[in-house]
Amino acid sequence: MGHIWEHILTTPKLRVTLLCAFLLSPVVSPGDAWTRSVSPSTGETVETYNKYYNYVDLTGRLHSLAQKYPHLANLSSIGQSVDGRELWVMRITQDPNRDAPGRPKFKYIGNMHGDETVSRQVLVYLVEYLLTKYGEIPRITELVDTTDIYIMPSMNPDGFEKSIEGDCSGQNGGRNNARNIDLNRSFPDQYDGKIVNPVNIPEIMAVIKWIKENKFVLSGNLHGGTLVASYPFDDSASHQRQGHYSQAEDDSLFRYLALVYSQNHPVMKTGEPNCPDALEETFQDGITNGAQWYDVPGGMQDYNYLYGNCLEITMELSCCKYPPASELQKEWDLNRESLLAYIEKVHIGVHGYVKEAVNGTALANVSIVVESIRHNLNTGKYGDYYRLLLPGTYNITAVAPGYTPMTVHSVQVLDGKATELNFTLAPVVNEAAGSITVTTSMPFTNDPNLSTTTNSADSTQTRLVSSDRSNTSPPLLPPEHQPIQPQVFRHHNYADMELFLRKYSSEFPSITHLYKVGRSVEERELYVLVISDNPTVHEHGEPEFKYVANMHGNEVVGRELMLNLIEYLCRNYGTDTEVTRLVNNTRIHIMPSMNPDGYEAATEGDVKGYKGRNNSNNIDLNRNFPDQFFTITDPRQPETIAVMNWLKTNPFILSANLHGGSMVVNYPYDDDKKGTSEYSRSPDDKVFKQVSSAYSQENLLMHNGHPCQDLYPGEFFEDGITNGANWYSVPGGMQDWNYMNTNCFEVTIELGCVKYPMSKELPNYWEQNRRSLLQFIHQVHIGVKGTVSDIQDGTGIPNATIIVEGIDHNITTARTGDYWRLLSPGTYSITASAHGYKPVRTYATVSKSGAEVVDFRLTRVHSDPNGQSVQGPQPTQNPSEKKFHTLIKDLSLGQGLEQLVKSTATDNSFRYRRYKEMSGFVRGLTLNFPKITSLHSLGQSIEFRTIWALEISNNPGEAEPSEPKIRLAAGIHGNAPVGTELLLEFAAFLCINYGKNPAITRLINETRIVIVPSINPDGREQAIEKQCTSTQGLNNAHGKDLDTDFFGNASQRVVEAQPETKAMMELILDKSYTLSVALDGGSLVATYPYDKPVQSVENEGTLKYLANVYANNHPKMHLGDTECSNNGQMGNIPDGVMRAAERQSHMGSMKDFSMDSGHCPEITVYSGCCLFPPAEQLATLWAENKKPLLSMLVEVHKGVRGVVRDKSGKPIVGAIIVLNGGVRVFTVEGGYFHALLAPGNHNIEAVADGYQQQRREVVVSSYDAASSIIIEFDMDNNIFGLPREFVVASAAASMTALVVTACIIWCVCAAKSNRQKDGFHRLRQHRDDYDDEIRLTSMGSKKSLLAHEFQDESESDEDTLYANKI
Repeated sequence: MGHIWEHILTTPKLRVTLLCAFLLSPVVSPGDAWTRSVSPSTGETVETYNKYYNYVDLTGRLHSLAQKYPHLANLSSIGQSVDGRELWVMRITQDPNRDAPGRPKFKYIGNMHGDETVSRQVLVYLVEYLLTKYGEIPRITELVDTTDIYIMPSMNPDGFEKSIEGDCSGQNGGRNNARNIDLNRSFPDQYDGKIVNPVNIPEIMAVIKWIKENKFVLSGNLHGGTLVASYPFDDSASHQRQGHYSQAEDDSLFRYLALVYSQNHPVMKTGEPNCPDALEETFQDGITNGAQWYDVPGGMQDYNYLYGNCLEITMELSCCKYPPASELQKEWDLNRESLLAYIEKVHIGVHGYVKEAVNGTALANVSIVVESIRHNLNTGKYGDYYRLLLPGTYNITAVAPGYTPMTVHSVQVLDGKATELNFTLAPVVNEAAGSITVTTSMPFTNDPNLSTTTNSADSTQTRLVSSDRSNTSPPLLPPEHQPIQPQVFRHHNYADMELFLRKYSSEFPSITHLYKVGRSVEERELYVLVISDNPTVHEHGEPEFKYVANMHGNEVVGRELMLNLIEYLCRNYGTDTEVTRLVNNTRIHIMPSMNPDGYEAATEGDVKGYKGRNNSNNIDLNRNFPDQFFTITDPRQPETIAVMNWLKTNPFILSANLHGGSMVVNYPYDDDKKGTSEYSRSPDDKVFKQVSSAYSQENLLMHNGHPCQDLYPGEFFEDGITNGANWYSVPGGMQDWNYMNTNCFEVTIELGCVKYPMSKELPNYWEQNRRSLLQFIHQVHIGVKGTVSDIQDGTGIPNATIIVEGIDHNITTARTGDYWRLLSPGTYSITASAHGYKPVRTYATVSKSGAEVVDFRLTRVHSDPNGQSVQGPQPTQNPSEKKFHTLIKDLSLGQGLEQLVKSTATDNSFRYRRYKEMSGFVRGLTLNFPKITSLHSLGQSIEFRTIWALEISNNPGEAEPSEPKIRLAAGIHGNAPVGTELLLEFAAFLCINYGKNPAITRLINETRIVIVPSINPDGREQAIEKQCTSTQGLNNAHGKDLDTDFFGNASQRVVEAQPETKAMMELILDKSYTLSVALDGGSLVATYPYDKPVQSVENEGTLKYLANVYANNHPKMHLGDTECSNNGQMGNIPDGVMRAAERQSHMGSMKDFSMDSGHCPEITVYSGCCLFPPAEQLATLWAENKKPLLSMLVEVHKGVRGVVRDKSGKPIVGAIIVLNGGVRVFTVEGGYFHALLAPGNHNIEAVADGYQQQRREVVVSSYDAASSIIIEFDMDNNIFGLPREFVVASAAASMTALVVTACIIWCVCAAKSNRQKDGFHRLRQHRDDYDDEIRLTSMGSKKSLLAHEFQDESESDEDTLYANKI
């Protein structure tokens, strides 16, 4: 302590101050702990509210209060200022000397700027008020009993001592600390990488440690200079000086908290501070976003939110920074209610505990994740957490490494006290006895003086390298931090590599996760090790990166470098800034060997050979992927299939494929249409060159472009990079497939001239590539990133499309709506679009450092500002329906369905069942599960075997027209019985899990499931096991292929339908089915209608989509390789889906009959190449088809559903629903209808006799439950297409005209009759006058003859006259 006393003796003012403080409290040596407890002293003064406390006064006042109220108050110091003053904190709560769970931690910090002094005083007054009013005012008593309150009146005591009372604008100094550092500009910042020497900011280092050791929930930072409550973020990436609203994930919550303070402050709430130096400055409602007011990098409130589990806002309390002491009483009165009301808000939202399922122990550092809010917090050492939330409904998940995440849906948060929500997490595997080490990351300071080591889940220790504080000698800085390098370099065979990966997975469980993506030909596991701060799950906003090595088995450098990299990242996490940042902000997947079989065959010392290059089937894996220009004829290999499947289930952004044989980074495209060696440019050529250069520039030998002069003297690569096809053409390469089929940009890196160097050379390879490997991972953080969400409810939109104008390559959003789009520096027009939403376009400028955040909020099509459809009446949705819709969405997104599959494992004993055993099995289901099953006979086969139909529902046998109905059928071909066994197992699976698994229970309650396990039982009895291509049993007992016997039109039928066909036709004609799935065998593909040859298929998009849903959930089918050498189907089938007629065209199929006569879409799934595989394969086939079958139960709830009724509410049965002008469905009992549709916008027409036609537009989502609509009919007022009123008026007029015409005709006829009689008399008198006329008549003419030919038999008087005359 000699240098401290020397400083005291040379500084009179400080000498007196510290001497008084020394007398009041015990001396603490520099070797003591950071936190110093204060012993009681005597004396207490009465508060007068008319003077400022200097450091000595403050110390005495706080000490006195702590002594008087020891059961409520504990005074301690968290550290010292530059000049050695203690940073006092008063803790106020019940039993303040004990740390116990159950009370959220709250803190106030004042006087951060030494010359802003009102906060210092009001916090002292608050301490006194809480202590003196405890037990007197119920509100205060409850607050202290239920809250752990920490109050630091002065964070900058040195600055205060320098300040002068009455200085309103801070002209006399005192704002900064004694090293002239602004404490509110020196915290680690998310956008600003500025480094401040810890020696100069001991106040900040003390507060950072304090924040990290205490899970504070809510905080207030009190300042002065105006009147406003400011909330995060305080700065932005652009650091625009003013006017840029920098929104935090909890923006709405922050605004609410700021309003709590401002609206309880009589002046602040007006928004008009009227400060003399800024009379025009106003703040709406007395609050402001920090960055919108002005940019503050390095602020404390942002640090609390981003790194401290704590929400903090900044309150400016007065226009004058250091007003006269006479103003203090007024300032206390103005702020008292705000201070109290703000503390009370620490009790809103949700709170609870997270415990371990096996032994009930508390789990610390568990992430609490609120869906759609990209800000997580962690549990404390007692497993307790407090998550502040506004009233609403939330899905909340607890996630911890080594444990199965637990999600609670539809958590209701009410206004007022927090909702209690506890979690119990089950270990993924049984852990060995002992504690699990959990590493906790510290904020990035980029400072070698600050490093962290974590010993356990309960404690985080920070080691600060101390320096001499003497003013006469400069501080001694520690040596620059050096990361730990790998120590052992050797070649690892498969067993050695496997042990290495298991070792690091076990040693670093908090940041690693070891998993397998498949197996090689020789059954070796394809291992992947994830390294991330939350390695088991995809974190919203965190990009996924991968390295794949050893694709060619004899190119081994990449394999060893990956093991070195794993060691380097794990050993340096928490101590090396760069490594810690990469691991905390990236999910890094490392596959050391894609071709372990080839490696085992390769030989050390191989320079440029081929032994071990290919896999065990002698196939080059880098020529085995589907290609955009050429058809790859080699059968798809298990290693290729495994990797393709892996890539389609993870949202990878950037990747490198590590090879050997040269030194260069090779980027897409790898080939072109011509197959020649010339530049083949991809749409993202600029980006690929940028990321490739990032690697090569860190490897000097690679970057010079002449890497292998001894082996390949003519080879030159400018800057160490090359376009793949420009080097040589590689059809079927992995990097092009990544780019064309996923969101992932991949390059191929050739790491050395020698393919399998001697082990002694390995250290050189690590040294050459170490920086390059890290720098390439950094490239995943370039371009733009963000979230596409629904503007109405804020939920992320998966599979939304991100379009960059001028670049013909789109990417899609991940499960929670997050995306990353790699781009080179520049300004871009970017559009986000999604099915059912209006696209949104914006501009973004991408810089060289970091990704630009661009979030999109999309509005649903045909929605008003409140998100409601503007057409027709709207159905109401009760809470139960909302919960079910949430379930459908959860099961449709990401790993939701996968987790359901894993959580519902049942004991299986697979074997083939003949008819008798099958019948007993389905009867057994009805006996064991009578409440949810019903069995009935559809008819009998030729040989009198019953064709069974099993219904599974919560009300089996009862008509429930409002529920969708799905038909699952199998065994139409008796020689393909796999489908029968799959459906029997599926039925058992559903029944066993009913009432146990909430998701399965709800699906059964909301769906009518009809299972027909065997349509052709006679054929099944004839089939032979292990016959993959035999047709024995294909047909029924009459030798008829039943799938050619379904004809709805009698004129098309030559012979009478088979009894099995009749039974199924009757079932299909029920017309109440929404979806049908038929299982068959002999291929690996899903087909959709039609089997008959037709030119076009109505609604083909929907039919293909349904088949795609099944195929995409199948681990192999969606890859598109049938692998069926037995039937000649060797080609690639895109996505594993095709129109049925393209596979084998024929008439009379059940699928076509279901479409045309049953008005139900049906897909046929071919479960495998072998028609009748060995029973040992059934377990594998079940594992492959379990998830797809469940996906059909989810999918049947999508599309559009609704009710058709008239204006009086009467349901209309038999109304025709026309979809997109083509396909028709009919309303059933209750007026219900349900139609499946592909995602997108659709037109619906409703037609019914006697009613006006109705048209609606609906939007269908790929993950939302069916859009529900109500169609109300008006009476049809049209007759012959004309308005009823017009037709009636016209008819009346016509009748009137007819009557008038009839009257006129009658009158004319009467008059004519009189004239005829008169003419008869005159005829006798003048007979001679008619002689000529009579002669003409008798001669006739052609016209008169024709006229007489059609003459009526009755004769008029005139006819008689002429006849007599003749």
